[in-house]
Formats: sequence, C-alpha cells, structure tokens
Amino acid sequence: MAQLSIVSTHCAKGEDVVLHIRNKPPEVLVLVWYRGNGVNKNNVIAFSVMTLSFHLTGPENNGQEIITYDGSLLLKKVTMKDAGTYTVVAHLPDSKKEIAFGQLDVYGHVRAPTLLASNTTVTENKDAVVMSCYTNANSTQWLVNGTQLQFTERMKLSKENQILTIDPVKREDAGNYQCEVSNPVGSAASVPLELNVKFE
Repeated sequence: MAQLSIVSTHCAKGEDVVLHIRNKPPEVLVLVWYRGNGVNKNNVIAFSVMTLSFHLTGPENNGQEIITYDGSLLLKKVTMKDAGTYTVVAHLPDSKKEIAFGQLDVYGHVRAPTLLASNTTVTENKDAVVMSCYTNANSTQWLVNGTQLQFTERMKLSKENQILTIDPVKREDAGNYQCEVSNPVGSAASVPLELNVKFE
C-alpha cells in the first residue's frame, strides 16, 4: 500500500500555498498537522476530524492556516518564518497511525540587480574591464545584447558569478551587458550597460 506523504513545495513570500498530502488512507479518522519535524503538542497547527468535517486549531496556528476538504494544509500569505519542515499524522482505527514529513521553501521576490563597470570605454588589447553585479539573489548569469554571454579564455567569473573580468578586451566584446539574477520563484535583469571598445 502506498505510504502517506506530503508534497514538498516552494513559493514566494506573500503568496498562498497548499501543502498537499498524498495517499491518505480512506479510513483516516483524524489528521493532525504540526510545524517542525516530529510530533509535539506545542507545535500543532490544526487538526481535523475527517468523519465530521470538524476542524480545530493549535498553538502554532496564527490564523493563516486551514486544513482543506482533502486534509491538505493551506497557508495564506506566507512569510519567511513559514519555511521549514511540516509533519502530518493520520490517526486510523485501532489506534494505528501514519506519519509523513514535507518541506516548504519560501523565497523573497527578486529585485533587479545593479550593474557597475570599472570603465565603459576601453582600448582593444590594452585595457581590462571589471563588471560587478550587486544583488541579494543567489543565482547570477550574464547577458550581452540580450543573449547569454559566450565565455572566452579572456573572461573570468568570481564572487559567486557576481564579478566578470575581461582581460584584455577585444572589439568583439563591445555591446550591452546585463546581469540577470533568479531564484525558484522569479528573475530580474539589470539595466543594460554599454561597453565601448576603441582600437588603435
């Protein structure tokens, strides 16, 4: 028989999210949801007497959590504090029970990064340029003229891909540079920064 489980998920701060349960035994009498990993009466969010469609809240309920008709847990307007592990216990006849765990990851909205350069007008084969992408996101990629930057041996990334060094600069490096940052719930790009390459 398939085991009771919680579908782990992620969402953006401020959204509503449902922690779905799967393989709920048909004979379940009571479902109890807990915040955290394990069964502790102080961490009860809510419980539902399934046969009566009767719901009660626990000490970890802040008015934003509701058990749905199928026993899943709806969290409204999640905050960063809602991230973490959740536990559900299905109480069955004859004092039997099943337990499951799931994870909720909550991400902040991605703000557009700021892109700065050490110099935006450089001389071919003579100068280097350092571009810095200022962001609070943890995933950064580089674009030139709206498409993903094709790296050459003259380019180096550092500080978790947030600093791009081109040394020396060549004429084919000219163009509009952007850094784009993302997390699992969104992405944003910097304002384009134009790199001009002079040649002697």
